Amino acid sequence: MKIIGITGTIGAGKGTIVDYLVNNYGFKHYSVRGYLIQEAQKEDLPLNRDTYVQLANRLREEHSPSFIIDELYKEATKKGKDAIIESIRTPGEITSLREKEDFTLWAVDADPKIRYERIFARQSETDHISFETFQFNEQREMNTDDPTKQNLAECIRQADILFMNNDGFEKLFLQIDEAMIFNFTHS
Repeated sequence: MKIIGITGTIGAGKGTIVDYLVNNYGFKHYSVRGYLIQEAQKEDLPLNRDTYVQLANRLREEHSPSFIIDELYKEATKKGKDAIIESIRTPGEITSLREKEDFTLWAVDADPKIRYERIFARQSETDHISFETFQFNEQREMNTDDPTKQNLAECIRQADILFMNNDGFEKLFLQIDEAMIFNFTHS
């Protein structure tokens, strides 16, 4: 079973990469956001980015820095199919997944203005925000010394592959195809 973890900045294209791997390579998708939505619903919490961040931080504090990813990994092993786990947010999650066989970490980034335009266009429940709020949310999740909180900068730094997604789907899809050939023919 191959495991790809994906990290990246807000609106960079994590979901696009996930969809491409699911549709073109048969990967099964496991989503941190999906997991947090289910947990928030159990606790009757509002469904928004602030809730997800607070809930994820609390779960990591109560259990371990890799708790959510470990739960998703357990689900993936039950299915036994190649899996993509979206969104890796803490170095502890990476450490836990690096202990597994056939794991690779991908990161995706793009220019902030392009990313904001993307999230504004997709209009999910977490995307009805101003550019200033977008920037604040991202800064809040970029760096910390607390192992239970988001540290995207470090996660991106630890990635095996970094995709720059400023130039549209076709260029991104070519990068993914190249990464699949390289990652899984050289491992």
